[in-house]
Amino acid sequence: MITTDLTPGSPCWLDLGAPDVPAAAAFYGAVLGWEYESMGEGGDMEGGMFKKNGKTVAGLGKLSEEGARSAWMIYYTVTDADATTRAVQSAGGTVRVAPRDLDDWGRMAQYSDPLGGQFAVWQPGKNAGFELADEPGSLSWTELYTSDAASAKEFYGGVFGWQFGDMELPGGGGSYSLITPSGLPEERMFGGVMELSKEDLALANGRPYWHPVFAVTDCDAAVAKVTENGGSVQMGPMDAEGVGRLAVCLDPSNADFVVLTPETPAPPAQG
Repeated sequence: MITTDLTPGSPCWLDLGAPDVPAAAAFYGAVLGWEYESMGEGGDMEGGMFKKNGKTVAGLGKLSEEGARSAWMIYYTVTDADATTRAVQSAGGTVRVAPRDLDDWGRMAQYSDPLGGQFAVWQPGKNAGFELADEPGSLSWTELYTSDAASAKEFYGGVFGWQFGDMELPGGGGSYSLITPSGLPEERMFGGVMELSKEDLALANGRPYWHPVFAVTDCDAAVAKVTENGGSVQMGPMDAEGVGRLAVCLDPSNADFVVLTPETPAPPAQG
């Protein structure tokens, strides 16, 4: 589970680079019930914060990188962004944005893994990250789609010290690797790695990509909001045993995300 106890190696933040900031704010407001607070309008610095019930859940900014696709960027907590940068380079990754301070909020950096999957890190200052997680309208899971799961586990394990546990998918769908931060119990697992063919990674032109899973109270109602507001559905809604009801969606600018209504545990037997 993802928590706001943002220990090293765990997800702590995410933001969306969108070509049309007001349109993205309206879309996610309709789908996830987010309120948007602008921190600047017009130009490349246009953006702001998404909130749910008064708590910050994500960021939104203008997509300014030429040729880049609109996508969610997921950040992981680190104690030393400069040391993490050296670890990324030693493991064959690429530095996209070198470590830099954002006033006294914290220090950030962005990278690509050896196959091109993009991710970021956050070294907390006075701001640790999001204020709500694992509740409706907030991040509940992160997921990497990649053409080489073994290489991905070697890279991210080396950079973050993540622990991996493999499980077989039903119906012969291959294996899925569950991720837990270093030194924490399985109850703190926060994400997974799924191996797909390069043809199935067409959204990122064959490169790996991370995407967020947002908890919702009603998956089907959220999907209806997605399509009503100009988004589309790649897969689902469908029931996943032991997980819940989920759908893989695209917003109007083709940024991908998942909505999930978690499965409710059965009450213990009486008698």
